[in-house]
Amino acid sequence: MDVLAKLFGSEAKVKIMRLFLFNPDQPFSRASIGARARVSLPLVRHEIALLRKMGMIKGKRFVVTMTTKRGKKTVLKKKKEGGWILNAAFPYLPAIRNLLINTVLVKNSDILRRLNAVGKMRLIILAGTFIQDEDSRVDILVVGDNIRTSSLESAIRTLESEIGKELLYAAFETADFRYRLGIYDKLIRDILDYPHQKLLDRIGLSPDT
Repeated sequence: MDVLAKLFGSEAKVKIMRLFLFNPDQPFSRASIGARARVSLPLVRHEIALLRKMGMIKGKRFVVTMTTKRGKKTVLKKKKEGGWILNAAFPYLPAIRNLLINTVLVKNSDILRRLNAVGKMRLIILAGTFIQDEDSRVDILVVGDNIRTSSLESAIRTLESEIGKELLYAAFETADFRYRLGIYDKLIRDILDYPHQKLLDRIGLSPDT
């Protein structure tokens, strides 16, 4: 991210651009951009103005569904909201997409650092988004001991903000993973039998796995 941030002017811009690139048909409000990219609203306003001026995004009115409480009842309410969407006609879109998506999205060392903080990691496998394989069942498989669920979710949300896309992940305690591996659990086999990258392996999977 450091090199890309320097190239594009800021880390916030890279995160916001990736959000639009990974979700080309989805409009975003200023608040949703800030929440998804974990960028302050003043900074969102600044970067959006620049991206719109260069023509990468365009304004878009869209309908959002909100839930409100009326006594004990939950009522769905729809309202129109202003936001922005990726401009598919932007001439430099293929080049920017190739630079921001078809590259290393997050350094392996950064992924390891964040996930090591949520428990005693024994196995971390990357697939899906990280290896440009849309058919993968998950993007990340995490196996470890004493995994703190809330900390893991927070780490995943941080990675999502940097990448610009929601991530599918699976997490298992070591004993549960070994059991599932032994009975040829379908999810585990669908991950291990198809393209993936071992980021950490302290379990000792066979080299061909």
